[in-house]
Amino acid sequence: MKVLMILTSHDQLGNTGHKTGFWLEEFAAPYYAFLDAGVEITLATPKGGKPPVDPKSFEADFQTDSTRRLDADASAQEALANTKKLSSVTADGFDAVFYPGGHGPLWDLAEDKHSISLIEHFYTLNKPVGAVCHAPAVLRHVKNKNGESLVKGKKVTGFSNSEEDAVQLTNVVPFLVEDMLKTNGGNYSKVDDWQIHVAVDGMLVTGQNPASSEATAEAVLKLLGK
Repeated sequence: MKVLMILTSHDQLGNTGHKTGFWLEEFAAPYYAFLDAGVEITLATPKGGKPPVDPKSFEADFQTDSTRRLDADASAQEALANTKKLSSVTADGFDAVFYPGGHGPLWDLAEDKHSISLIEHFYTLNKPVGAVCHAPAVLRHVKNKNGESLVKGKKVTGFSNSEEDAVQLTNVVPFLVEDMLKTNGGNYSKVDDWQIHVAVDGMLVTGQNPASSEATAEAVLKLLGK
């Protein structure tokens, strides 16, 4: 069983002068959920090499057992430092694709033609597509076989407007995940801020926020029969 995990290469938080990237826990929890289930993991990013981590996700309040495990895991750190270039990977040979969040994907992966094509290919092959928190942004331009938005009529979730407001970045991000999913015809649902929520519709799996990262990966594993 092989899962492709795709991370952002974008490290600028709009015009704020602050850094962003992927959110540490949203990578660590799914990574170990897959690894502990015996899944072989391949990491990829638009630029290849080491992806940027949102510096805020290193703060003490956001550390979990998974992030501490990652910090001490030399093989995982080596894998992170040497991600494949996204344009060099295809859906063939993988059983699922998973996108960790962080604000970075709003800028690069949401608009990345290789990512868009890859998701469409995975979905056409009836393979699970998972994304958590801000990562459902990657579905923005993805189409189904009828040329309509992939999320149209599907149960989806992602970082809510109220959560974006809580972190005071509503006016910084290029678009709001909740609004985009609704505009594209998705049946968006959410729970209270920072609580666990996962939406599953066929082979599409989305999680609302950082708290939902492990549960989102577990939902993908369930689809894989693990």
